[in-house]
Amino acid sequence: MHSRRPQNFTEGLDARGCEDVPVPVPAAGYGMPARPWDCTDPWASESRYRAPVTGPWGERQAPAVAAPASDVAAAPETAAGSTDQLNRFAGFGVGLASLFTENVLAHPCIVFRRQCQVNYHAKSYHLTPFTVVNIMYHFSKTQGIKGLWKGMGSTFIVQGIALGTEGIISEFTPLPREVSHKWSPKQIAGHLVLKGLTCVVALPFYSASLIETVQSEIIRDNPGILDCVKEGICRLVGMGVPHSKRLLPLGVLVFPTVLHGVLHYIISAIIQKFILFLLQKKTPHQHPADTCNSVQTVLDAYYPELIASFVANLCADILVYPLETVLHRLHIQGTRTIIDNTDLGFEVLPINTQYEGMRDCINVIQKEEGIFGFYKGFGAVIVQYTLHAAVLQITKMIYSTLLQNTT
Repeated sequence: MHSRRPQNFTEGLDARGCEDVPVPVPAAGYGMPARPWDCTDPWASESRYRAPVTGPWGERQAPAVAAPASDVAAAPETAAGSTDQLNRFAGFGVGLASLFTENVLAHPCIVFRRQCQVNYHAKSYHLTPFTVVNIMYHFSKTQGIKGLWKGMGSTFIVQGIALGTEGIISEFTPLPREVSHKWSPKQIAGHLVLKGLTCVVALPFYSASLIETVQSEIIRDNPGILDCVKEGICRLVGMGVPHSKRLLPLGVLVFPTVLHGVLHYIISAIIQKFILFLLQKKTPHQHPADTCNSVQTVLDAYYPELIASFVANLCADILVYPLETVLHRLHIQGTRTIIDNTDLGFEVLPINTQYEGMRDCINVIQKEEGIFGFYKGFGAVIVQYTLHAAVLQITKMIYSTLLQNTT
């Protein structure tokens, strides 16, 4: 819960073997976040792609830069200024493409994936992307194209609450928001405790956001942009819209929510570290004579980080997907939510589960729906990451061609 999900650097060059290399300023100067890909969001499945300025454990580090300082110094002053502007423009474009793909283009996949996860009625599990695209097309015909983007505003609100909570707690407690290169077990433990507390604070708002994304457009009114906050507060204090007696108290949801958020973060952080190590080991060091494409400094610096984050988050989503299915069913139980029929693409279905807790939910799914019941809607994940990979690759090709043509 993107674990949905989602910061400058001045040091770490020595760790990457990049002493005295001028690092180009990324897209932050254009009003963009400093890191389009990051693992700091507890629900990284919805918000994790921010510009690569910190490591997967939050430690400060600089991206590897291919071009040595000698080539940059040798360039004429006017060419250097033009190159710097193009580098900034390329960094802005890469960051914008990542953010747009994650938060806008990928949102219909998140909506459909969540509806499949909570739909215990479903006969079609949608494990492949082919059936996913067909049903999403039927949804757009019956509910309008905007129905595929329902609840998008609430996901932004949950991301903001999680990031704000993490910053506030780290300011007033000794819990570190970032982990230095000289880390210790105590520092790692405090860092993970901070992630867990962030999940706890954002829990009621995540529940409200989940309902907005799975509720059918056929039967609901147009929600306000702050309804997620209002519903979250009402869920916290036990007031507001009446719910069924089957509604699980927030205390029951704390453990699976924290487990999902922290586990997703740990898996993605470890895999990201490993992938970065392999990419840096595989990439040969360039000699001064081989650096004619120094204008691609930003792209060469960003893409190892982007690839590492992409692979890490994909692996984490796959590994925690069964737990995410259980978590969403527990959150949605007793809320009188009506979802779309994911078998047909039209009609609606009520959610009337009676799970007693996390263990009972796991046992019931395994008994009634089989092992693949935990992976309902997994085809939407394939569509989401395929789309993201395609956009990033196209963006890289465009800016690489643009930068080369200006040299």
